[in-house]
Amino acid sequence: MRENMKQYDFVKGMRRYIARLREQGRYSSAKSYQDALNSFRRFCGREVIPYTCMDKEMLLGYQDYLLDREYSWNTVSTYMRRIRRVYGVAMENGEAPFSRYLFKGIFMGVKSKQKKALPEESLRLLMTAPVEDAGLRDTQRALCLMFLFCGMAFVDFAHLKKSDIQGDVLKYNRQKTGTPMLVEVQLVAKELMAVLMAGTRQDSPYLFAFLSGTETGEGAFREYTSALACFNRSLKELAKACGVAETVTSYSIRHSFATTLKEQGVPIEMISELLGHQSIKTTQIYLKSFSVDKMSAVNKACFESIYNNVSKVG
Repeated sequence: MRENMKQYDFVKGMRRYIARLREQGRYSSAKSYQDALNSFRRFCGREVIPYTCMDKEMLLGYQDYLLDREYSWNTVSTYMRRIRRVYGVAMENGEAPFSRYLFKGIFMGVKSKQKKALPEESLRLLMTAPVEDAGLRDTQRALCLMFLFCGMAFVDFAHLKKSDIQGDVLKYNRQKTGTPMLVEVQLVAKELMAVLMAGTRQDSPYLFAFLSGTETGEGAFREYTSALACFNRSLKELAKACGVAETVTSYSIRHSFATTLKEQGVPIEMISELLGHQSIKTTQIYLKSFSVDKMSAVNKACFESIYNNVSKVG
């Protein structure tokens, strides 16, 4: 049986899987699988990788290869999960040897040590510091709106449509999960939107000018990724203009919104719903640890609630 499997190639299997994702319009997932394939091919140093050659030693070597090149653990996990999925499909089709423990010991989890949330003062500067450049002022307005719209992800912000505004309510479905969302459009948000929408073409279906509205399929996906890269570059320039030392990306806004609520004592269930997460576990990944000042204050209050009362009794 194993001899008959030598003809089946992981690279071809991965390419078939990527083609199927593209046919389904799942362009982001297709790109992720393509990135994993490109990386794995570079490691193996060949174009043909029979499933029969894939063993635990190869996968552990690939994991070390990625870490030696300073890839994050989360990237390692993503690539390995992509490889495991395609190998699993091949096993189901009788193209790859059955192996229950092939991926045992390979990292497939999520590490949340990276703190993407910004300090409160840095957030305040990004939102309110005077900025001379007109383009950066628009970036500043967009940042404020994304924060106001419950830490909205840029993918949702860029895809907001004019029809999503219904009176004082913003009603849309999350691009990533399809989760329906309702957000009150506050007065300050209306003022910011009025200025930012001035750059949107009248015939565009979108609220803001990040996307043209003329692209479809994979072309629309490429247009979005380009808009995201441009927005992140603008955020970097905005941070420099505002005197903010931390790295700022579109993800920083969402993480900072979640962490600010946590610092204010908002229940995680509420934070999860505001973010539109389908699982509280996802929300927990977003939330960094409490600040040292916050923990010190709570620790001090806890001690004093006991010690001071004892002293008074004495």
